[in-house]
Amino acid sequence: MAGTMIHEPAGTRDLEAVRAPGKPRLGFAGVGWIGRHRLEAVVEAGCAEVVVIADPVAEHARAAAEAVPQARVTDDLADLARADIDGVVIATPSALHAEQAMAVLETGRAVFCQKPLGRTAAEVRAVVDAARAANALLGVDLCYRKTAAMQRVRRLVTDGELGRVYAAHLMFHNAYGPDKPWFHDRRLSGGGCLIDLGVHLADLALWTLGRPVITRVSGRLFREGHRIDRGDPAVEDYAIVRLDLDTGAVVDLACSWNLPAGRDAVIDARFFGTDGGAAMRNVGGSFYDFTAEHWRGTATETLCAPPDDWGGRTIIDWAERLGRGERFDPDIDALIDVAEVLDRAYGR
Repeated sequence: MAGTMIHEPAGTRDLEAVRAPGKPRLGFAGVGWIGRHRLEAVVEAGCAEVVVIADPVAEHARAAAEAVPQARVTDDLADLARADIDGVVIATPSALHAEQAMAVLETGRAVFCQKPLGRTAAEVRAVVDAARAANALLGVDLCYRKTAAMQRVRRLVTDGELGRVYAAHLMFHNAYGPDKPWFHDRRLSGGGCLIDLGVHLADLALWTLGRPVITRVSGRLFREGHRIDRGDPAVEDYAIVRLDLDTGAVVDLACSWNLPAGRDAVIDARFFGTDGGAAMRNVGGSFYDFTAEHWRGTATETLCAPPDDWGGRTIIDWAERLGRGERFDPDIDALIDVAEVLDRAYGR
């Protein structure tokens, strides 16, 4: 799919014409594991009609088409521009996200994109600006927001149940690493584990704390146990970042690939306030099962526990909003804040 763009032939769509509220018609650009999972979530929820599937890998397209045999399958992203659709779901390699998203938005269609939306804050800002200019609904698959556990933790923070929050510690350690070569090429990925996993942590921290003002960002990046200096072409497999907030609070983020953590994954978001603490934690090293806890001194209250089928909630919410005729949402500006945190941590 590299090098393939979505450009609409002139005159094929009236940008002022908006389909009446109802079930939106979608195209999917990229249906590897994550793209196919999101497609299946949409089909199962019945919140949208999948019209066209585009992927240059024939086996990916065939597997996705099993869920929607009526959809047209193509290996050419340009076919999405010619299709009668309301939005495009982008699950291609990271280097393509910003350019492809802007090309779709310029046609007046909505976009739902895998993270990261861009490799740098400049790319993210350009996509958000394109969505604003087109008055088009833009969504990004920052899916951990939709876990029941994180929803409960955030509610405690926003309702003031923890008092004044002065510290947060978030981590995502993955005992494995990505198997595609482009993840390890900084030009294509934008970075290593920090932009891959840390983007979720930065988003959860800023979203939970209500988009605080960040006064300082510092951090360390490592590759195979050796510190990476700014400008090093290698991508990091371990990162630790500290955010100082104008309230005096501090946020610590840590993430890694291939860490010997004794389990498949450690995913944890903890918030500490003057009246208590709260955490979202994965259970037994799982990538999918989470619990939420509320801490008062030495007492622990479990707020929720598995099972929780959260994986498709973000795209389902976006599709339902699109079906209701919703357009550009200014809250998406928060993604620029997240991208700027990563830029500063990378020394960009």
